[in-house]
Amino acid sequence: MSSRRPEPLAQVSDFDIRLLRIFRSVVECGGFSAAESVLGIGRSAISQQMSDLEQRLGLRLCQRGRAGFALTEEGREVYQSSMQLLAALETFRTEVNGLHQHLRGELNIGLTDNMVTLPHMRITHALSRLKERGPDVQINIRMTPPSEVEQGVLDGHLHVGVVPQTVALSGLEYRPLYSERSLLYCAVGHPLFYADDGQLSDERLNQQDAIAPTFRLPAEIQSQYQALNCTASASDREGMAFLILTGRYIGYLPDHYATFWVQQGRLRALKPASRFYDLSLSSVTRKGRRPHLVLESFLEALADTT
Repeated sequence: MSSRRPEPLAQVSDFDIRLLRIFRSVVECGGFSAAESVLGIGRSAISQQMSDLEQRLGLRLCQRGRAGFALTEEGREVYQSSMQLLAALETFRTEVNGLHQHLRGELNIGLTDNMVTLPHMRITHALSRLKERGPDVQINIRMTPPSEVEQGVLDGHLHVGVVPQTVALSGLEYRPLYSERSLLYCAVGHPLFYADDGQLSDERLNQQDAIAPTFRLPAEIQSQYQALNCTASASDREGMAFLILTGRYIGYLPDHYATFWVQQGRLRALKPASRFYDLSLSSVTRKGRRPHLVLESFLEALADTT
């Protein structure tokens, strides 16, 4: 007796949407166990929901077992499609709610790492004003690399992002928010930590083991790193801080982020008058986006903060 392949999904029901939301949480948490606290249900219930979704779709979405959780090829495609569907549903809900001029729905915002120590706190103040105006608004923050923030805004699962502005993408609008200064640091235990300023020649600095970023930066800033002896790399500023604090490397960090360790006497800026760069941080939204009352309210609050 031959097995019948399930019929293609004819329509998407509320039940399917609920299962897709659970599937999204499982993928973003990296497995069933990690998703338990986020979803508020047990692992066995999550497993049953995933089996129901696989049966509904007629596809195997993930591998689970002793080897750990992993998406199948079909699972990755369903995840991407579900993100587009859920984003479209959220856009519809926001537009309908906007007819009543009452703030409801979600704000999905993507941020690069270690911005919370910026002294002006424009994002924090704007989120506070948004929540004050719309108590029912759900705010979802995702901390991801700049390129993923921009891609998320382009494909619609992020409403807005904040990224270092490098090369502007044609489908996005950028609005300057901050300018942050990064200085060259070393930590306690490094040979240069107690060196006199007169001993910190450019030649000596350029001979030290240093850290290169793997995230995108403007060409004029990349030249600062090209002058160094980069023998390690990091995907974000927190990774760079980890390596600098070993006392084995020198590297650039935003001064607002490094202040805590400087005040503790654990970090020292090297030749701060000449070894620095300034980086612009901008909010980013998609060009030609549909009206979105929650997003527009947040952008308005962001523009009003100083």
